[in-house]
Amino acid sequence: LGINLSSDNPTAEEAWRELIARVKYIFSNEFLSALHPLSSHFKAALRRVGDLNASVPASVIAICDGKLNNLCKIINPTVESHPLLVLSYIMRAAAGLPELVVSAEGQLSIWRKDPYPPNVIESSISQQSDVAESITTTAIYIPCSPEKAVEPVILNISSTGYYLDVIGQTLGLSDANMVLISRTIGKASSETRFYFAAPKSYPLDMSSDLLNAKVVPFGGPLNAKASSLCGQDIYGDSILASIGYTWKGQDIFHEDVTLQSYYRMLISKIPSGVYKLSREAILAAELPLTFTTKTNWKGSFPREILSSFCRQYRLLEPVFCVSSIPLKASSELSRSNNKPEVSESAEQEREYANENESVDVDPKLVVLGSSFTCEVKIYSKCQDLILECAPNVLYKKQNDAVQSASLKVLSWLNAYLKDIYMSLEKEKQLANVFDIKFYRQIFFKEVVKCLSVCNCQHNETLGGKEPELNGVVENDASYINIEGTDSGLCPSNGSLLCVCYSVSLVTKGELQKELLESIEEFEFEMGTGALIPCLEAVVSQMSVGQSACFYTELPPEDLVLAAAKDLANALAFLTSQPPEDRMEQALFNPPLSKQRVEYAVQHIKEFCATSLVDFGCGSGSLLESLLEYPTSLEIIAGVDISQKSLSRAAKVLHSKLVMKSDFDAPCRSIKSAILFDGSITDFDSRLCGFDLATCLE
Repeated sequence: LGINLSSDNPTAEEAWRELIARVKYIFSNEFLSALHPLSSHFKAALRRVGDLNASVPASVIAICDGKLNNLCKIINPTVESHPLLVLSYIMRAAAGLPELVVSAEGQLSIWRKDPYPPNVIESSISQQSDVAESITTTAIYIPCSPEKAVEPVILNISSTGYYLDVIGQTLGLSDANMVLISRTIGKASSETRFYFAAPKSYPLDMSSDLLNAKVVPFGGPLNAKASSLCGQDIYGDSILASIGYTWKGQDIFHEDVTLQSYYRMLISKIPSGVYKLSREAILAAELPLTFTTKTNWKGSFPREILSSFCRQYRLLEPVFCVSSIPLKASSELSRSNNKPEVSESAEQEREYANENESVDVDPKLVVLGSSFTCEVKIYSKCQDLILECAPNVLYKKQNDAVQSASLKVLSWLNAYLKDIYMSLEKEKQLANVFDIKFYRQIFFKEVVKCLSVCNCQHNETLGGKEPELNGVVENDASYINIEGTDSGLCPSNGSLLCVCYSVSLVTKGELQKELLESIEEFEFEMGTGALIPCLEAVVSQMSVGQSACFYTELPPEDLVLAAAKDLANALAFLTSQPPEDRMEQALFNPPLSKQRVEYAVQHIKEFCATSLVDFGCGSGSLLESLLEYPTSLEIIAGVDISQKSLSRAAKVLHSKLVMKSDFDAPCRSIKSAILFDGSITDFDSRLCGFDLATCLE
């Protein structure tokens, strides 16, 4: 193939010499007329006026030239996790070319010492097509302060101006020379990036030690919202915009980034969010718990979602290792594991292996009647193993093995990212349930660190007194009104259903109503967890042809705003929340109600009680939490005067117990859960003999 290993794997010193040569070429006459995104920035810089004329921000060179970035990674591999280090290498390379380029001390810009010849400038400008007088595009302004709201801004760029200068001025800078630019958000071909201001005196490591260039402290406040979405550290106020020059042409590319698209980016940081977006059912859909058949699965497949998750966090593509077990061996293994015997056509599996090159399977081992297992491994960009999943389950089809193993990883990620500060005991239990082995330190560094503010999971059931959120009807799914004649055709687990639904925000008494999401035909498999629990519970009570209306708790704000058809009206609903509720959310994380439940659970675990009764159990928040931890309890009971709350508690406890029955879960020790309709002030002999009683709030 003509590959010279010695030249294609340069040493750090050789890469440094190549980097200097690359910077020299970038500022040559030849490069200005090349079809390259960076050359378009050079041409735009020629239109800058005064002292800024022909001055090119170093951050533009860093993000637009892939060859230069790769050379920096050879010189110093830590560039992968600290991309701003590239600026240090660019400025040092420029300092080594005093005969060609100039850079001012304390500035992050470079310009040619001698101007370009007039004929070169004229030739390069003639390549650009005529553009409109100005370009208007919407971007998102993300303040560093968590108390300030994210809001849209309009960028107006004239045909004779430089769009980075406009962004710099929006950030409060005089020009673009001190604007820093992040990696792309989402697809590699995207031009969606964060723009933020460098300190007045940006710290550059200009030492002579190439291999050990250090990340100098930035000296500014970290923007947690932007950093979690971007996956790299963003400082100070920032702007999220989709604008820039591409390989497709010399003209500027731009598209609007709306508040809704911002919130959709946020929820895509977790696997269930990716699935919700693939189904365009953000408020109703949930990532299913099991993969049954390819035909019954709707939306993006687990393997696709897992690959998307890895790209979001800049990890390597997941590695799938499929093992083929002959019929006889699989039968023996099935009997030893109490699994049913399985078999499938070998020809179909060979076809699948040919279509999916990243699946590691030896076609020679696939024989008629084979069954399959799949192991999944995820690595960081630095080849560090982050996690592995090896389910001890046999499947008839190779595709089912791959998809099911992927779903196990996704389900674990969902559960873990929902509660990243869980106890080590719960962490170990969660890993065992999903057959996960993960390396905590690397996982935190590569994934958890990037997810400091994305709370996109559905709210936990609140305990004790049920609050009225934002003036919305009480968060209980027991206000169910089912209409229509009972046809006798009721859904059962495994059946494929189609429903039409709409979700609206309503105030108490339905004085105001705002449509958030509606779908005419939504297909899902019953009993797999493909719907949010309250919706599936209602559907399970209906027969074919009936309709229902009910109320439920308010989803997290990120989900509401990502789904809203009219964002302004939805925001008006949400901001009508009482001041005391907003104060609690701002000051306490998790909410006080959840902290009280966790406090009670920790004390209950210290007793060797076998029975417990919770007075004023409400919707069953404490009883539900007890199912998540291993305890000595065998019987749990709840008492409440609200039949609506007890109805919801019954559904939650039932679904939890049924859902967990297939796993080695802590709730296995609990033999019964009983709910009583009554008051704490009334004596009831049925409650005599309980070891422990609780009364929260």
